[in-house]
Amino acid sequence: MSVPWGETRLVQGNEAVAYGALAAGIGFFAGYPITPSTEIAEVLARYMPIMGKKWIQMEDEIASISALIGARIAGCKSMTATSGPGFSLMQEGFGYACMTEVPLVLVNVMRGGPSTGLPTQVSQGDVMQARWGTHGDHPVIALAPAGVKECFELTIRAFNLSEIFRTPVILLPDEILGHMRERMTFPEEEEVEVVEMPVPDVPVEWYEHYHDSANNVSPMATFGSGYRFHVTGLMHDAQGFPTRKKEEVNAKMARLKQKITRRLKELEDVRMHNMEDCSVVVFAYGSVYRSALAAQAILKKRKKKIGIFRPVTLWPFPDRTVKENLDSKDVIIVPELNQGQMIHEVERMTKDTVRVIPLHRVDGYEITPEQIVDAVMEVI
Repeated sequence: MSVPWGETRLVQGNEAVAYGALAAGIGFFAGYPITPSTEIAEVLARYMPIMGKKWIQMEDEIASISALIGARIAGCKSMTATSGPGFSLMQEGFGYACMTEVPLVLVNVMRGGPSTGLPTQVSQGDVMQARWGTHGDHPVIALAPAGVKECFELTIRAFNLSEIFRTPVILLPDEILGHMRERMTFPEEEEVEVVEMPVPDVPVEWYEHYHDSANNVSPMATFGSGYRFHVTGLMHDAQGFPTRKKEEVNAKMARLKQKITRRLKELEDVRMHNMEDCSVVVFAYGSVYRSALAAQAILKKRKKKIGIFRPVTLWPFPDRTVKENLDSKDVIIVPELNQGQMIHEVERMTKDTVRVIPLHRVDGYEITPEQIVDAVMEVI
């Protein structure tokens, strides 16, 4: 038994991520145990070998993401799971995957930091690292679930997006979501959409591993399929061989960017609640969104109205939707389990007349509904 298709179970968030990976067709997992993500590796270690899939514990996180890249180039959908220090170690490999356009999924169950920090407690301190952690200009897709069911669903979406855009995708649950349990009903297998990357259908001598196309993403051959191509982290031409020709460098960098920026509507996922006729909005993501919903219910009983704006896709940031929906508000409260990260994106996309108020917590405990209520009552 792998995914409990059609069943209703009490499931942990990390377990749901693992089941989502199995549902998406994972063929290879490489990782190193690290709290609070370890259950993902444990569940996959139980099921993948008996399903004929490959699972390996590597010596560290640098080796883990390197193994993922090799496995995907060889044809296996690949994923790893880690947390703070491991996520840092994976940044160079992540950049290599961006440059070589290798699709993979990197799950970072966020915990307190910096350094070893608070290994067993919650944080949202890695959202900017997810966008800017590796060096150089590069496209990034990052998703943030807010419940156990979404841990399952967004893992599948992360795999599908990686195949569609031929790029690594980051999933950003936090420790609360990774370890909480909720009742969820799994879909039937035939209800799950699983995307497979197109493979080349041209003669071998015509194949270009980085061929430009209308959507800036070319079909991807794998090692052993008969096509000849080169893989390198150096700037490269359409065949994958190193180049310093400015026209080829500019074309490569433009394509990396445009394959994301030209399809922002396809990537954007935003949830809004009661945004009409309210002057105060709470901007929240991840587990903090749950506290925001509870705060909204408390305030409703007090005859106070607030809206909630939640980005599910954190990167690329939903610039236009934020501006369209938040620029006319009086106050935006941004509760985050960090010292202020996504709040800067909100400030960037709203005019100076909008008050953007931070609500931070970095001690490893959740932002409570009562804290959000108190912040709202000070301005409403």
